Parts: sequence; C-alpha cells; structure tokens
Amino acid sequence: QDFLNIKYCNLELAQRNSQASVPFLLSSLGYGFLWHNPAVGRANFGANTTEWFAQSTKQLDYWITAGDTPDEIECAYSAVTGRVPMMPEYGLGFWQCKLRYWNQEQILSVAETYHQKGIKLDVIVCDFFHWPRMGDFRFDEEFFPDPEEMVKRLEELGVQLMVSVWPEVAWTSENYEEMKQKGLLVKAEKGIDLAKLFNENSTFTDVTNPQARDYLWEKCRKNYLEKGIRLFWLDEAEPGFTTYDYDNYRCRMGTQAQVGNLYPQLFTRTFYEGLRREGLEKPVNLVRCAWAGSQRYGALVWSGDIHSDWKTFRRQVCAGLNMGIAGIPWWTTDIGGFTGGDPEDAAFRQLLVRWFEWGTFCPVMRLHGDRLPAERVTGKDGRQHQHTGGPNEIWSFGEENEKILAAYIRLRDAMRPYTRRLMEEAHRYGRPVMRSMFYEFPGQECCWEMKEQYMFGSDMLVAPVLYEDAMEREVYLPEGHTWTLLHDGTAYEGGQTVSVKAPLSVIPVFLRDGSCRELIGLI
Repeated sequence: QDFLNIKYCNLELAQRNSQASVPFLLSSLGYGFLWHNPAVGRANFGANTTEWFAQSTKQLDYWITAGDTPDEIECAYSAVTGRVPMMPEYGLGFWQCKLRYWNQEQILSVAETYHQKGIKLDVIVCDFFHWPRMGDFRFDEEFFPDPEEMVKRLEELGVQLMVSVWPEVAWTSENYEEMKQKGLLVKAEKGIDLAKLFNENSTFTDVTNPQARDYLWEKCRKNYLEKGIRLFWLDEAEPGFTTYDYDNYRCRMGTQAQVGNLYPQLFTRTFYEGLRREGLEKPVNLVRCAWAGSQRYGALVWSGDIHSDWKTFRRQVCAGLNMGIAGIPWWTTDIGGFTGGDPEDAAFRQLLVRWFEWGTFCPVMRLHGDRLPAERVTGKDGRQHQHTGGPNEIWSFGEENEKILAAYIRLRDAMRPYTRRLMEEAHRYGRPVMRSMFYEFPGQECCWEMKEQYMFGSDMLVAPVLYEDAMEREVYLPEGHTWTLLHDGTAYEGGQTVSVKAPLSVIPVFLRDGSCRELIGLI
C-alpha cells in the first residue's frame, strides 16, 4: 500500500503473500497501540470511530504506551515485544538471488564471477525446489551432489549460502505420512486435509505445535546445518493457503481464524531457537511475513512476491517505513520486483537501476526476481521440475548499467561503519533502520505527510527517484540543519524544498550536519 497515514483506512488483519499484518499503530497524538490478538479480523479507522474486530477469539487484549516523540514510543514498544539480535557482518553488504539457481554449478559460477570482477558479495541464495519433493527439507542429489563442497568453496570466496525452506509438505513427500500420523500438520475441519495446490496436493507444518517445530528443525539441522549452512529463507510463511478459509484450518493452538496471524512468528521462532541451541548467537531468517514480536526471533522480513512496475516500486518505500514503525527494523524487498521484468528490455533496465540505487539504502540490500525468459528444468527421469527464471545478476542488464550497480555495491560496502551503527541502535533500543521523516522531525508538521523521502538512520536523508524517465526531483530539507549532497558535496541550508538533478546513475541522498563526509563522491 502507498500510505503512511492510516486514518480513514479499512485494513484486513490477515497474513497473505505481500501483506504482513502487524497490528501496532503509532499516533501523532503521542501514543502507541498494539492489538495483541492474532485472530483474523479487521481494523477500521473511521472519522467518527475506530473499530478492532476479531473473527473468532477466546480473549481480547490490547496494550498502550505513550511518549513525547515517536522514538520514545517505538523504544517502549520494542522493550515489550522484543528487539532484534545484532545484525551479523554479512547483513551489511550485498545479497544475490534469483528464481532460481537450480544446481550447484550455477551457484558457484555466479559467486566466482563476482569474485573475479572484484565485487564484494556477502550472501547468495539457493531458492525453492532444490529439494526432491516439497516437504523433504533436503537437497536433491541430482542437482546438488556435494553441498558440503559447495558451502566450503563459497566460504573461501567470502560468501554465505542461504537456503529456502517452506513449511509446506506435499502428499508425495518422504515426510508426509510420519508427520500426519504424529499430528504435526495443519488439518481441515471439513473435507480432506488439503490446504495448498501448488504443483501437487499439500498441507502445512503446524508450527503452533512445539513437537512439529522440533521435527522441522531436526530435519533442517541434519540436512542443512550439518553441511555448513547457517542462513535460512523462510518462504510462504503466512502460510499461503490456496483458499483462505481460515475457519476450516485447525492448528494445535486453535483454528486459523483464531490464531492464524501468529503463524509466521512461530515459523521464524522454529529456526531462531534451533540455531541458538547450536550455538549461533546472531541468527538471521529471511521471512515473507511477520507478526508483533517476530523481530526478537531474527526476522528479516521482505515484502513478498511483488510486481515489477513503478507503482509497486513506490509502494515499497511506505512498506519499509511501516514495517519499521511496526517494530521490525530488519526489512528488505526484491530489488526490481519479483514478477516479470525482462533484462533485455530498456524500460525494465531503468526501473531496475532506480530500484537498485534505493536498495542500497534499505536495511538489507538484496537483488531478486523471476526474470524473463523462463527456462524449463527436466530431471534424468524425465520429470519436470520448477522452472528457473532468466538472468538476474548485475551484469545481466547491460554494460553501462553494470558499472552503475557495481558502484552502489561498493558504496554499500563503504557504508558498513554507519550501517553497523544503525543495526546496533535497532538491537539496543528498537529503533527502525529506515525512518519516516516524522520519526526524526516530529516537530515539523510537513514531515508527517511525506512518504517518498525518508531517513536512513539519523544522518542520511534518502529521496529515491520513483517515477519513470524522471531525471530530477524535489526534496524537502528539514530546518535547523545543513544538508550535503552525497554525490557531489553541495551544501544546502534546511527549511526549504530544493530541486535536485538525478541522472540515471544518481539517487539524491543528503548528509546531515557534516556526517559521513568520507562517503561523498563515491557515486
């Protein structure tokens, strides 16, 4: 959605792909309100009344805090719901991803190419359907014959491997019958236990059941952790039912109508607690959805399977700012959008470059997408596997654009001391990494209405170019400060709106009161 001010909005309280429902609001009147109820429902913020509604629940609970500034409110809220761990060093750099690297050779080849080009790559992602069947929770030996050697070589290149795990279990999975007999799967109240139709019939792991969480983690510990993998991408965490008949799906804690919004938090908790038991101090789990408190389990939330277009791009700015207000500082997006996008198309290349520039100033910088054209994957037995998308590496979008993208990766790397400080503030105090203008400048009334510029921490004002073919944009510079353009060092006094040139290689970023001067001129 493309708004920060939710007054006069009607919002569904339910988890869906690209809709994370975290029912906390921050009021300009100086309070924060948490609807502490994971039931599916709605919130209506009318002109004459505010209504919170739960479809089915056994208890109603809410929590209120107050403060003189948004920062006071956020810090008090996170003190109750929990704070993120400290982000590890690999979270400060660049992550490479696509749909999908379908074999071991592809992953190593991409990592080797980045290394040969002298471009620092921190994380590469092995996406879904690297398994034989959905719910097997292991590599398919045909396409990944030696995962330990793959992980070892990546580590030699300074790259961490992240592996996708879905909670979905197909009827054909080697684990399905055992999980069904032990009561570890989501069940239907009526009819057959079928919750998802995606390639084949399946249902979901019941992560509200501690025994199911232990079972899932043990499979992943044996098949991934023991092979050296410490990073997990927890996809389809809503979970993604084919039809959202919330009252027809029952978990151990209750029906989805009663407790469904808690599912992504407990899915994340499964891996956080498992990794902590194995001695990992700073778990990071990339996850497609969240609820209040997900952040304390190392949740790095992303905005889901979004479209590759300018309207969707603009919405991502609000999405990231709203997620920070919701108490979840770690957030990312599929740079370039997920659905569609042809690397050979000039119009898409422009969108990708602008999105990539903005992604440099998100909590985590991650390139992902299902690009055109798709490529079919066939196993030795003739079985068709999930397709792989087109090229999505920085050299896939033309030589001139590659130079621009590489420059922003190097800038992101140079920003590590500053980004590390922001992650420390998130860990210690619960502050967002991406901050709305009103968060930093609540006393300046106009800042409460701004949704296309924001603060990356307290010292960087980011004004992404969000419209096709735009080569300049207007930026408001808050009063009481001096603002210096990152790319050329031009200084401006605050309290004015300025028009800034923004050729394709430039995103307008201003430094507050002489901070981060060592970064000037790096783009």
